Amino acid sequence: MITTVKNFIKQRVLKQSIAEISSVEAYDLWSKSYDAQPGNLMLDLDEYLFPKLLSTEIIKHKAVADIGCGTGRHWQRILDKHPFSLTGFDVSEGMLKKLSEKFPNAHTYKIIDDLFLDVRDATFNTIVSTLTIAHIPNIEVALKAWCRILKPNADIIITDFHPSLLAYGGKRTFKHNNTSLAVQNFVHSLSSMKNILGENGFIVINEEEIKIDETLAHYYINQNALAVYEQFKGFPAIYGIHLRRNNGTK
Repeated sequence: MITTVKNFIKQRVLKQSIAEISSVEAYDLWSKSYDAQPGNLMLDLDEYLFPKLLSTEIIKHKAVADIGCGTGRHWQRILDKHPFSLTGFDVSEGMLKKLSEKFPNAHTYKIIDDLFLDVRDATFNTIVSTLTIAHIPNIEVALKAWCRILKPNADIIITDFHPSLLAYGGKRTFKHNNTSLAVQNFVHSLSSMKNILGENGFIVINEEEIKIDETLAHYYINQNALAVYEQFKGFPAIYGIHLRRNNGTK
């Protein structure tokens, strides 16, 4: 239930004068500095959370798709587990270019829409998608497409900003030419995503979340944003979920 206090917090945050731009435009701009962000709270939390969900079992000798791959932050970690193949999907040409500079033999695919019509059915064993889901406008269409391009026995790992944080005004921001910009987000509840994937045979194997608490206060202090910390203290900041489909065949 949305309380009066939470509504007040949401309105205060939404009134901040930070321009919001599309994910395509944002990540093309952000790609130039994305890999040099010491002290970025969400990237640091994702670096901690993602390995807790990743296992050799779902990567080794498997065809893996990284949807929202960006500059390939997690690629070395995935490659170290010896996948059969690894394909990076992203909407941003700038991010894919940076990935290819780091991994010259990378197989990449620019996302034009969320249907993945150029990808054959049952192509991949595993999808990983980190800090991406909330950029997708129609989550039902996208997740059904993911299910189509996955094999009958398949795994999905997702991490992202927690929808509760986004619903109450949390923003994904970065600086470009000394100007703060926010990336457009869409709020997708965890229950709705689980329902969509559940209808396609997936069950939850593991689920994690990290809340904003005293251990994270220094991130806000370093950004001179202690007031923001006080606003969102106690909110879950990031979630991670591992789902698996087992239809009896490989």
